[in-house]
Amino acid sequence: MAEYGLKRYFNGECAHRITNLLQNQLPDLDGEEFAAAVNSRIQGLELKDRVMVIAEELRRRLPDHYVTAVGVLVDSLGDELREDQGMFTDSWFLMPVARYVEEYGTQYPHESLDAIEEITKRHTGEYAIRPYLRQWQELTMARVDRWSRSSSHNVRRLASEGIRPRLPWASRFKPFVDDPEPVVQVIDRLIDDPSLYVRTSVANNLNDISKDHPRYAVSTAARWLASSDNSSRTQWIVTKGLRTLIKKGDPAALKVVEAEPDPYVSVQEIDVEPLRPAIGERAEIRVIVANKGTVARDVIVDYQIHFRRSDGTLRPTTFKLGRVTVQAGGTALVRKYHAFKSVKTRTLHPGRHGLVAQANGSRSRRIGFDLLEARGA
Repeated sequence: MAEYGLKRYFNGECAHRITNLLQNQLPDLDGEEFAAAVNSRIQGLELKDRVMVIAEELRRRLPDHYVTAVGVLVDSLGDELREDQGMFTDSWFLMPVARYVEEYGTQYPHESLDAIEEITKRHTGEYAIRPYLRQWQELTMARVDRWSRSSSHNVRRLASEGIRPRLPWASRFKPFVDDPEPVVQVIDRLIDDPSLYVRTSVANNLNDISKDHPRYAVSTAARWLASSDNSSRTQWIVTKGLRTLIKKGDPAALKVVEAEPDPYVSVQEIDVEPLRPAIGERAEIRVIVANKGTVARDVIVDYQIHFRRSDGTLRPTTFKLGRVTVQAGGTALVRKYHAFKSVKTRTLHPGRHGLVAQANGSRSRRIGFDLLEARGA
């Protein structure tokens, strides 16, 4: 659920959900009054500000002493989320609870980190621990080390996600941007984790590191593969974690995932159908990869759309197309539908666009296609 879609949930109804959660602990809590107070303040606000409003109003209704108040919250949280449950589908309404701990608990780090451990089992805690990393880094990292060994997949995931140098929706944590070694020491223990939820976080953490320390990320990935006997779970983490470097055709990253640049591999043909899609529609990207060598090749195929900007210039964005084994002397077709929809980070403009394919770092020529105005616009 994107940030700009999620914000609409944080209103008086969210306050009601929290009231229901707290009813046994705070029987005198007036849910209608709580909801009305929230609704009176959130108009025109974006996601984080809406969440903060609810956290502020929640604070006014909890016991004055923080340790007592956070104990009330933790005792009301309910059952832990299963592997197949998501924080944005089942427990989104707990975001203000996590924000309460993030904003008001830094003077009580032990109690707050205890609370974050329990919150992350029902929601998530990666944003809540950021101020504790800044203010109590040694203490927090000792707790993170313990979390990485937890029997709970949600807690192990927090150990990785909470220390990402470039965590989305959060400010970059400069000490780990500058030196990711403390991060790697933690996620080293999670490279063969049985939980996909945890492995996804580890991969995203490695991808963060690759943006500032590409060679270190590649050497770390190679070490992981060697130390885990190249297990399929670790292979998945490495391929996903090096995705930014792979999309750039980085030779060292491609070599680690056994898809290094190969003079025998090339893009034979690239096509888009229809050639004149409209904004809001989708088109099929088709790439034929050729292998002129004498042995089969494992090939990673990506594509770049050179989007037209408002000033008429083109700006490329890389997307993953697929991975395919191409037999000696043969070809393989890789295809994918691309939806031409404007997103928060990119506005689509009609006009001439470009398309380039890449196979193991070998790029095709750029072809052009026209993106039309939305139908009926």
